[in-house]
Amino acid sequence: MAKHAISVTLDAENLTWLKGRVGAAGLRSVSELLDQLVTAARAAGRVGPARSVAGTIDIDSADPLLEKADAAVRAMFETSLGRPLVVREPRPEPRPRRAARKRRG
Repeated sequence: MAKHAISVTLDAENLTWLKGRVGAAGLRSVSELLDQLVTAARAAGRVGPARSVAGTIDIDSADPLLEKADAAVRAMFETSLGRPLVVREPRPEPRPRRAARKRRG
């Protein structure tokens, strides 16, 4: 398979770690190590799209603490809508004064 050059930006600590791993593994370059790491991750199937967590939590609707939760949240929301919204913008920074120019002549 053909290889392609890319640019990768890493934190200094991560680059130092990679360089140390290159030496410890007896590899020729950071590029070779990155290629091996990506190949191993792909083969293991550890990297993939994000999974949804929908449906992973079961809430007991008969819980007495939750019986009135919906109504309570709606009431708080309605109350918050009834309050006036106060918006304050910060005052502009004062401009530095220029020194007065002296007249010539």
